[in-house]
Amino acid sequence: MKHVGFFPHFLVQMFRFVVFSALLARVALGVSLEGSLRAGGFVRSLEFKHRLRVCNAYPYAAALDVFRGRSEKMTGEQSMAYKSCRDFVSPLKAGDKLEFKVGDASAGTFSVSDLPNNDAVLLLVIHRHDTLSTAVSFESHVFANLLNAQVAIIDTYKGAARATPKIMDAASKKGARSEELRYDSVVAVNPGIYQVQLAGQDGETKAESELVALNRESYVVLRTGVEAQQGPAYPEELVVFPQSDPGALRGAAATTKLPMGAFLAVFCLAVAKL
Repeated sequence: MKHVGFFPHFLVQMFRFVVFSALLARVALGVSLEGSLRAGGFVRSLEFKHRLRVCNAYPYAAALDVFRGRSEKMTGEQSMAYKSCRDFVSPLKAGDKLEFKVGDASAGTFSVSDLPNNDAVLLLVIHRHDTLSTAVSFESHVFANLLNAQVAIIDTYKGAARATPKIMDAASKKGARSEELRYDSVVAVNPGIYQVQLAGQDGETKAESELVALNRESYVVLRTGVEAQQGPAYPEELVVFPQSDPGALRGAAATTKLPMGAFLAVFCLAVAKL
């Protein structure tokens, strides 16, 4: 175990990250993709609640639709615009095929093989593969079933610009603390209201967003955008999902006296990057 940043009084333990989506065959707009959700056995998984969380970090004018099989349109009449995330509570089972479409073009198909043997949020992020082509990449993760809020930090930006994510007290006051976050990691934090920022190499804040952390909720922080060599460029931005209600912090969970809801654990992120 080791200490993190300037919170020496909190122990941080490294854990292994569980990946629910394995591999994509070829990833290009309009080219079929293959993947799989991997975890525990199928028979027992029917007893648990699995929430599929899809984030559209693919910079494109047309919105994204998600289908199960050929006919069930999970997104319904509201397609997913760029920088949006959505939870789907429709129960998944082994053998399901999830097809992602941008407009009328097929972006990829995932086959569900196995599901975890516990209640879980299954995260799938769709984003740009590089600055030159319109190819698509996916990142995925199964959130652990923890009491504390979990925050996954994922960098989907494509381009030369570099920026470091930071989390800090939302209230501006003397002694307010901030901590750098690592991409491809997950931190567990205490309930509270935080500010997440992207700090550029020049020290300027490139983007920021509020994070309201509630116990037992799973959050994703995305750095989005692309410096496209062909087609339109999209600026560097920050997406935080979900946007929880600060009013839910009232009560026992909101009485924590720690100055920044110091990190309780840091998880090593092992996502499929293709």
